[in-house]
Amino acid sequence: MGFIRKQEEKFALKLLEWRYKQQQLPLPEKEVLRQNAAEIVSQAHAIARQRGGNVMAILKDMFSSNR
Repeated sequence: MGFIRKQEEKFALKLLEWRYKQQQLPLPEKEVLRQNAAEIVSQAHAIARQRGGNVMAILKDMFSSNR
């Protein structure tokens, strides 16, 4: 796994933690969060391949659209 992918997953992890706290839900185990973050980043990469675009912007949109 490359440096950029790791950074994207860390960013997604922070967004997931923020989302759980915002909704006042208990945080799952760290490993579960990491797996979810990795899946979200994979989905963002798939979207970027289909439509073009920036993965970080897609991640932000994914989290902001779920409010």
